[in-house]
Amino acid sequence: MNDRILRVLEFNKIIEQLNSQAATTLGKDLVSRLKPSADIDEVKMLQEETDEAAQIVRLNAAIPLGGIVDIRASLKRSAIGGILTTGECLDVSTTIYGGRQVKNFIDNLEEELPILAGQVEQITPLRELETHINSCIDDHGHVMDSASHRLRSIRSSIRTFESRVRDKLESYTRSNSNMLSDAIITIRNDRYVLPVKQEYRGSIGGIVHDQSASGQTLFMEPKAVVDLNNQLQEAAIKEKQEIEKILKELSEHIASEEAPLYENVKVLAKIDFMFARAKLASKMKAAKPKINNKGFIKMQQARHPLIPMDEVVANDIEIGETYTSIVITGPNTGGKTVTLKMVGLCTLMAQSGLQMPALDGCEMAVFDDIFADIGDEQSIEQNLSTFSSHMTNIVKIINKVDDNSLVLFDELGSGTDPQEGAALAMSILDEVVSRNARVIATTHYPELKAYGYNRENVINASVEFDVETLQPTYRLLIGVPGRSNAFDISKRLGLDDKIIDRAKGHIGVDSKSVENMIASLEKSQLNAEKDYQEAHQTLLDSEKLREELEKEWTQLEQKRERLYKKAEEKAEKALNKARAEAEFIVEEIRKMKTTAGMKEHEWIEARKMLEEAKPSLSAKPKEKQAGRKSETKELQPGDEIKLLTANQKGEVLEKVNENEYMVQVGIMKVKVKRNDLQLIGKQKQTIEKPLATIKGSNYHVSTELDLRGERFEDALLKLEKYIDDALLAGYPKAFIIHGKGTGALRKGVQEFVKKHPRIASARAGSMGEGGSGVTVIELK
Repeated sequence: MNDRILRVLEFNKIIEQLNSQAATTLGKDLVSRLKPSADIDEVKMLQEETDEAAQIVRLNAAIPLGGIVDIRASLKRSAIGGILTTGECLDVSTTIYGGRQVKNFIDNLEEELPILAGQVEQITPLRELETHINSCIDDHGHVMDSASHRLRSIRSSIRTFESRVRDKLESYTRSNSNMLSDAIITIRNDRYVLPVKQEYRGSIGGIVHDQSASGQTLFMEPKAVVDLNNQLQEAAIKEKQEIEKILKELSEHIASEEAPLYENVKVLAKIDFMFARAKLASKMKAAKPKINNKGFIKMQQARHPLIPMDEVVANDIEIGETYTSIVITGPNTGGKTVTLKMVGLCTLMAQSGLQMPALDGCEMAVFDDIFADIGDEQSIEQNLSTFSSHMTNIVKIINKVDDNSLVLFDELGSGTDPQEGAALAMSILDEVVSRNARVIATTHYPELKAYGYNRENVINASVEFDVETLQPTYRLLIGVPGRSNAFDISKRLGLDDKIIDRAKGHIGVDSKSVENMIASLEKSQLNAEKDYQEAHQTLLDSEKLREELEKEWTQLEQKRERLYKKAEEKAEKALNKARAEAEFIVEEIRKMKTTAGMKEHEWIEARKMLEEAKPSLSAKPKEKQAGRKSETKELQPGDEIKLLTANQKGEVLEKVNENEYMVQVGIMKVKVKRNDLQLIGKQKQTIEKPLATIKGSNYHVSTELDLRGERFEDALLKLEKYIDDALLAGYPKAFIIHGKGTGALRKGVQEFVKKHPRIASARAGSMGEGGSGVTVIELK
């Protein structure tokens, strides 16, 4: 883009606004060198950078760019062996600190910011250099006593000498106050002196260093303090030399880190530049545009960025897809040129990485060149008329324009005979349109009103004029050519109706038809826009209603879940209470089991059945707002499930494949993905008391045999028969209850089972099985 186009479209004013948003001289330097780019990849990257910074600006998070200074000149001086001043060294320190603050700020943000994260990754902390500088120079740029042991010693001696000189001179002020113009101690030529009256010069004695303007006062250094002042001067020279030595060491240290410091400065400059663009976008209430290289521009409610927001009129602009050229007609001061400049300036901004002052969803093209013929560029030096000046510029444009150019013509063909100017304007437009360039032209020639109807890829447009107020509304009407409002305006201003009717008779039938057609188009467009606004408002109301319903439904679901949970908690508390009471009763009965004649293993079974009596409380899963978490647990036929897509309960019938199941929901059988099913409860299994039926009979065999109270011989007969029955039932284990008593029956049972060929092993019962009153046998 040449400088003339940037000047004509007032891009320099955008640069000024952008410059005010930069926080550092580094960022301002990049802003001053900003030029629109014709490389689409570079433009897209610039837009991504601006958008990342805009995300942080929208969070009202202020990036800490304080203390960052342009230290590149100081780095260059230190690299060639120059000694930096204390201020320059301090600038290096604050820049290192500022870079570290920026790095920490970006690293601590939760948002995904790949560009900024990549930038701060390149910042080197350089803590050692920062500490070295800060240990030598304070915040005011003074070298501190702690910078070196020698400097501390020298300054200590300086304070001693100053104190002795002041003591001497104060004795003079006390004893010879009548000889002094003022009883004070002052400094001349870096030496402590007294203001002595001219007539007492000889009485005081010493060296005269200065005198007052009147000559009545001499500033004298008494002989008694000459040696002390000399010593003080020598110490001051040593102090200066030591400070130079310290600064030299610091400069050398800075020079050794020249490369990372340059890189830090480069990164910080770019980050400040990114945030300057983002802050300008926030100020303009701008949006990130989608970038293309197809010459397509689309902006909704676009505003001229240099007109105050409370004054500017927003307009919709679209060009490059269904049509490549727009011809805007209408009265002067109606806003045609403002629209022309807005499109050109927004294009320059987009190609510079700046966001658009329009609604979200805007799209901008990247052009190789933008050409503009706007305003009266009459050249007195070249003795060119307005028409000649315009034509000279247009000739240059036609020589360079191609299919990737944006061309802006303001009042094309003006400055000459209207008939010839209109014909010339149409011919110029034909040439530029034929090259497939994107063209926006303004004109006041009525002949061009029909131009868009007779050419492909060309559309008419106009700026609206309110006849009632006799003021332009600055609204752009695409598809409607501008019409003359002379008769309406004249009537509003009081011109007699007869004169207006006579004037209407002088114009041709074709002109009347065109004006009527334009009026009809304007009315149709206004009605269409009104309908669109009403439809858009209805859509917004519907969206709002949908959001409210979703919110209420979510609250209802949450309330239902809370009630479920509360009911289940209440049930569980009641069950726990009942279990505790049952446990207490069982313990009480167990204590009386000898009198009740109950068996140990029956208590065990009763306890187990009590545990199994606990109902399965459904834990309602919490669904995340972002979406439900998929379940991968395999389901079995008979499992109770919830179909999430229909919010209905059902039962699993069969597994179709690894990811699908056939389920019954109400009266329907449907095939459903596993992720759409939520397990509520597993298939209930019936737990029966361990009894078995001997094949071929209705006789049930228990897993236990109670021999208590039986005679010894009868007990052994029953035991033998029981073992046969247990073997037929296929039991692996059985319990022989013989009690403790005298031990005779227990001993007889144990001897019998040891000799039985089908008994693998035998043991006494455990504490939970009845202890020594029970023998547990393992069957083969």
